[in-house]
Amino acid sequence: MKRFKTHTLKFYLESLASRNPVPGGGSAAALTAALGVGLIEMAAHYSKGKAAPNSASKKLTQILRRCHKIRQRLLELVDLDAMSYLALVKARKAKPAVRRKARAQARKVPREVCRLCYQAVDMTPFLVKNGNRNLLSDIEVALELLMAAFHSAKITADVNQE
Repeated sequence: MKRFKTHTLKFYLESLASRNPVPGGGSAAALTAALGVGLIEMAAHYSKGKAAPNSASKKLTQILRRCHKIRQRLLELVDLDAMSYLALVKARKAKPAVRRKARAQARKVPREVCRLCYQAVDMTPFLVKNGNRNLLSDIEVALELLMAAFHSAKITADVNQE
């Protein structure tokens, strides 16, 4: 399987629209979450440049580090979801124990996406209060993307439970 994270958005979207099992909803949820985190990170960068008080500057640095780490992990999860789903498809004709293990693995990725969405959302109140006011709409868009990603990943995890 080609790694989606190293290709263009055009390639990813063409793959998503094709008649192939991957990428699918879980992978799209991870990418959507990464977009939301990217917006939070952008808002933090602009806020840091606004000569914030020293205490706010330290917190913004922490937010930037956390966002970068979360965004990179979400990008990895775009591919890991696709790989775990392909393993689940392959296990459909296997013994029950193998199917259970594949389902459990396929649930792990979207559950991690949910956790990372929650962590990202948790950083936004500080930016709303202390960040660059011109970027409040970007934070709102980030929250919408993260909520959509959270709900989409939860659906994927629930489906993989069955």
